Amino acid sequence: MRILLVGAGGVGGAFAAIAARRDFYEAMVVADYDLVRAEKAASTDPRFQAAQVDASDPDSVRALVEQHRITHVMNAVDPRFVMPIFDGAAAGGASYLDMAMSLSKPHPTAPYSECGVKLGDEQFAKAGEWEQAGRLALVGIGVEPGLSDVFARYAADHLFSEIDELGTRDGANLEVIGDDGEPIFAPSFSIWTTIEECLNPPVVYEKDRGWFTTEPFSEAEVFDFPEGIGPVECVNVEHEEVLLMPRWVDCRRATFKYGLGEEFIGVLKTLHVLGVDRTEPVQVPSSDPDRRGLVAVSPRDVVAACLPDPAGLGDRMRGKTCAGLQVTGTGKDGQPRSTYLYHVVDNEWSMREYGHQCVVWQTAVNPVVALELLANGTWQGSGVLGPEAFDAVPFLDLLTEYGSPWGQRDDQADDQADD
Repeated sequence: MRILLVGAGGVGGAFAAIAARRDFYEAMVVADYDLVRAEKAASTDPRFQAAQVDASDPDSVRALVEQHRITHVMNAVDPRFVMPIFDGAAAGGASYLDMAMSLSKPHPTAPYSECGVKLGDEQFAKAGEWEQAGRLALVGIGVEPGLSDVFARYAADHLFSEIDELGTRDGANLEVIGDDGEPIFAPSFSIWTTIEECLNPPVVYEKDRGWFTTEPFSEAEVFDFPEGIGPVECVNVEHEEVLLMPRWVDCRRATFKYGLGEEFIGVLKTLHVLGVDRTEPVQVPSSDPDRRGLVAVSPRDVVAACLPDPAGLGDRMRGKTCAGLQVTGTGKDGQPRSTYLYHVVDNEWSMREYGHQCVVWQTAVNPVVALELLANGTWQGSGVLGPEAFDAVPFLDLLTEYGSPWGQRDDQADDQADD
């Protein structure tokens, strides 16, 4: 296996650090538009080399695939670049993996009740081409989407005979500490992606209705997260799990809710009111005295540039992050069942062990595990497939072998223990 990693930012850097400890591949090319950043990530292992890439250009990706005899392209950049990298991998004859899928477009007249273009639609439209070529595009294999999708497969195969709801529930008790020792506002993940997810109409799936949308931040609930994180208010957010799980796992309902917190929701709403969540460039006067006139600037790119790089926040972060899936329905024994399958990462641990903050590390570890399963032939397939299409047990076993075990909380068992 020869891997092309596109993107050497927070998640890409963590991916390289994790992969450096494994021996299932022959070589890795770490590519980024910023060659210095690629060289830094590539310096961790003699099997790595750095390259420059334009992720917006399929031909740039294809050229690297052909030049370095790449077998698998790993996409670790913002979802706006999914399709150029996806198409570039196909043109070069490589398999493909990503952690976020092609972007959605809200319904033009009923955005908060009907779906327009859904997440991943552009990729699934090309599934036949990938299958005919005998190559695999494994989509949504980060932590979310990714690990919760693996949990859905595990629950269907081993825990439940009927599933009422697959409810992805993510939350954290993370804080970023400023120079004065007090918490500051600094997102622990790409603000560009966070704005995209949180301000788009959230998608919900119901078996009798199909996919539909709601208002942003709808259906708030307080969810009690394990391992000391505790109760966090969660709201509906647009996310790929809802679009992936029902394709392979039979369920009556699928949802995704994220514990954003009151302050974060307030900031996102303000960005939206001011219009600086937009991606379309606006004309602003140039501040360069040598360049008079107007320049085109994307407001969302400005917001991202003004906030700290999430990859560099690890030393200032404290707390834990949790990704998981709450499954309700009927157990294999015919009795009602409610089980939370989850994965918690402590920032202190990920910084000490890998030098990367917990959110990007938790995102990056899952595609490394998936690539190892593909390399040894445990996972096989062709076409455009989600993690639910594969056996979950080898993945969960290997994740534990990587030193980051997953957990299971059975609500019925907890209730019985309290009696």
